[in-house]
Amino acid sequence: MRVLIRFFAYPSIMAAVFFITLAAAPSLEAPFVLPGLTLAGVILVGALERISLYEPDWAKNHDDLTADIQYNLLGAALIQSSVYFIYPLSLEIVSLRLWPQEIPLWVSVLATGLIIDFGLYWMHRWSHRAKLLWRFHQPHHSPERLYWLNGERRHIISALLLASPGLLTAALLGLPQIALAAWFAILPVHLAFQHANIDYTLGPFRRLLGVAEMHRWHHKREYEDAQVNFGEVLLVWDWMFGTLHETPERIGRGDLGLSDATYPKGFLAQHAAPFNHKRQ
Repeated sequence: MRVLIRFFAYPSIMAAVFFITLAAAPSLEAPFVLPGLTLAGVILVGALERISLYEPDWAKNHDDLTADIQYNLLGAALIQSSVYFIYPLSLEIVSLRLWPQEIPLWVSVLATGLIIDFGLYWMHRWSHRAKLLWRFHQPHHSPERLYWLNGERRHIISALLLASPGLLTAALLGLPQIALAAWFAILPVHLAFQHANIDYTLGPFRRLLGVAEMHRWHHKREYEDAQVNFGEVLLVWDWMFGTLHETPERIGRGDLGLSDATYPKGFLAQHAAPFNHKRQ
């Protein structure tokens, strides 16, 4: 079982999520269908951690579980608000209607994902370079472990800033709402895998996709000020712009988190932290 999980868990589950989402996407008017699929996929990733752990220490609660649950609820609310309120309004206001509506849904979904991922890469990278943006991005790097629930750990302002360029570009082009809904159903499952405490690998393909074995470098404490492997889904951007990093060293216990040992752990405290001038 561990061998199957190691080599086939990510490709098989992500392929299933992608194709099931495409099949279910026409049910956009039933608002619980796609979120239900996302929830099932994320829970499945969590279940795999019980079977094939990468780092035993990360399976323990580091006083972060409650906050991660709150962050996941916030992330789900932001995604649904974007799909059903913000994006349709953006389409009405700014869309140039350049995207041909007769294009197959799967092409629109991949195009939406590509656009959003490119925007996420640059906003993510700037969030490590600009002092003000880093203050709002710090909560994501505060955990001292990686596991299936902390992929959505983002300050609400950071989450909005990260997503805005891609959403605006997609709206300008006129990519359909249904494509955005489908992509935002798939993305959280990938993020759960990206941060999962699962012993899995994509072999040579790990350098193309932002999976856990590459993303762990992004959370390494020594890279706090000059991060690497910024890609959310694709690492192509890291290849193109010189931020890809990989060495044989294993990332494990004691390697993650912030150098500031006094940084708060609670959900509300982390949302207040960027406005605390004493932390500058």
